[in-house]
Amino acid sequence: MRVVVPCETGEGLASIRSGHFGHAPWLTVVDFDDKMNMVSVQAVQNADHDVAGCGGVINHVLGLGADAIITAGMGMPPLMRFTQAGIAVYADRVTPGVSDVLDKFLANDVALMSPEDACRH
Repeated sequence: MRVVVPCETGEGLASIRSGHFGHAPWLTVVDFDDKMNMVSVQAVQNADHDVAGCGGVINHVLGLGADAIITAGMGMPPLMRFTQAGIAVYADRVTPGVSDVLDKFLANDVALMSPEDACRH
C-alpha cells in the first residue's frame, strides 16, 4: 500500500503536514507491505499549484500510484477525482507530524474524508 501525505517540508517522517493538499510544497510517500509494515519513505516535491493548476497537482499525485492520501484539507475537485480513481482520502486536522498521523492511520484512528469535509473556496 502506498500512502501520500502532503507536507510543508521534504523531511519524510519528520515533516510537518501541510494545511491544504493542493498547495503543499512536498509529499511524503510511504510504502507498506501486506502486513502494513513500513518498507520505504521518500520525499517528493509536489507540482506547483500556481504553475500546474489544481488539475496538474492532482495528476502529479495520481502518477505516484497512491492507494491513500492523508490530508488536513482538500477541495472538492481533488476529493472527487481521487475517489473516482479508487484512492482513499483520509482527513485529520489535528495531528501536525507525518510520523504521528501515520501512527494514527495504522491504528484505524483516521476517518475517510466526506464531501462535507472538503474545503469550499
